[in-house]
Amino acid sequence: MSTEGPTSSPIEPPPRRPKVIKTNQQQVFLYVVLTLLLSLATVWGGRALVHNSETLIFAVGAPNSDEALFAAKLAAVLKNNTSRFRIKIVNNADNAKAIAQFDRKQADLAVLRTDAKVPLRARTLAILEHDLVLLLGPGNKKIKSLAELKKKKVAVLADNVASLAFVRGILDVPDGPDAAKIQMAPQGATLDKLFAPASGFGAVVAIVHASKAVRDKAYEQVAKRGGFTLNAIDEAKALARKIPGISSETLTAGTLSASPEIPDDDLDTIGLEWLLVTQSKMSPAAAGELARTVYENKSALGLDSGFASRIEPASVEKDAFVMAHQGAADYINDDTKSFMDKYSDLMYLGAAALSVIGSIFAAIYAKITRIAPEKASELSTAILDIGERIEHAHSLDQLECLQDELEGILRGAVIGLRDGTISTDGLDTFKLGYEFVRDEIGMRRDYLKRHAGEGEKATQDGALPQHDESNIVVVKTAQSA
Repeated sequence: MSTEGPTSSPIEPPPRRPKVIKTNQQQVFLYVVLTLLLSLATVWGGRALVHNSETLIFAVGAPNSDEALFAAKLAAVLKNNTSRFRIKIVNNADNAKAIAQFDRKQADLAVLRTDAKVPLRARTLAILEHDLVLLLGPGNKKIKSLAELKKKKVAVLADNVASLAFVRGILDVPDGPDAAKIQMAPQGATLDKLFAPASGFGAVVAIVHASKAVRDKAYEQVAKRGGFTLNAIDEAKALARKIPGISSETLTAGTLSASPEIPDDDLDTIGLEWLLVTQSKMSPAAAGELARTVYENKSALGLDSGFASRIEPASVEKDAFVMAHQGAADYINDDTKSFMDKYSDLMYLGAAALSVIGSIFAAIYAKITRIAPEKASELSTAILDIGERIEHAHSLDQLECLQDELEGILRGAVIGLRDGTISTDGLDTFKLGYEFVRDEIGMRRDYLKRHAGEGEKATQDGALPQHDESNIVVVKTAQSA
């Protein structure tokens, strides 16, 4: 009797799962990239939303005035810097009407000189220019004091009519016959013409931008011909204390002319300031951004004539003639905030977007798309299934197939533990099941081998008596014969 039974066909190993670690790493990388891209898109969209273009009305005088040209340059700088602010320039007949428009809250920005009537709601963003008051006498004639001018016919050489009222104010000349002696110089008049005997002027008060006075070579040319004398205003400090808006200035030697040197020594005079002002209602953040733009782009804002070529921070003193806007003061008092003031909104928005989007993707990865490695304990089911089939194995060949299947599971588990497709969760259970089934296979193998040996022996023992019986028959037959 044969001990061999029907052999089972070898079981094909299941297809290998993709490496969990590699696949999960690809997912993590993809989610990180998507998080960064979506965060950047959110920041960009948020910036576009927060920095929606805001139009500021800039009231100025005539189109060719210094303040109008400065406004045009500021508009260009804001546009080039991709600022949220846009400038709409509104021209007026003169700067006085521009200030009146600003005072009626019909404009957000204006440029005023400190001898003008300052609106109550005006706040300074920057000092754009200084005007110098030059007291000039004909030839070598010196003018000892301002009071002496009351006896002379005086020409006021300036760009605007407001300067005439300013000179009459500092000389304390009331309206009337005496006021007529102080006149605006004819348009296009030069110092040579004003000091000519035919003009009748005994003095000239020139009010000029400090930046222009340094560049103007006309003073040097007239000085070489001995055409004028620059006089000090000894009452400068007293006037600065007495009249709001006036500042005490010092002309350094050689300011107007290097050869001959005029003045030949430092000289006291008075001056005025040109201020860039905004409404007090403007938010500190907006005012700070405007002030920063002005301070950081000084070279781009200066005019060819020299106006605004030396922009200065607004005065943050409490007794300033026009108070600095709080936003400008904050920027001036702490320059280290300039970077944060510029990018803090974007940084906070980016951090928030990164946190929210990253959390969403982390949840999606953890709960949905992550390929979880198979637990080692789950393989115990397949091992126990092999154990249940052991008792049905009636041949060594069948048992070897089960042995191969068991070893295949073990080999797959080792490879899975190496490449991450199988976790160590339940590994002790797997080991216990494997050892149990392995021992069962061994015991079944011993059983089959033992019973196979007993069967062969029984067969051999049963064949030997039949042989003897036939021999006996033969012997008996021979004896009978």
